[in-house]
Amino acid sequence: MYFGVILSPCFGRVEKISIKSSERVYEWEGLFKIKTEIGTVEEVHTGVSGEIESLEVQEGDYVIPGMVLAYIKEDIFVTGSD
Repeated sequence: MYFGVILSPCFGRVEKISIKSSERVYEWEGLFKIKTEIGTVEEVHTGVSGEIESLEVQEGDYVIPGMVLAYIKEDIFVTGSD
């Protein structure tokens, strides 16, 4: 079993979480929206498919670059995606 990590790309506040723990997610699906300190909204995607193992933040939490947002139990089979 492989675990993937979803990291924050920026400083800001978690505005929206589009997933729940134990939910299945697919490559390039939008998972989080973070409102940056300059007011733009960054959407955080995943590069893997699998099941959400745990969410490490809640809506309204302040995040910094490299902070863990969630862990994913990755599928061990390859899926096609562009």
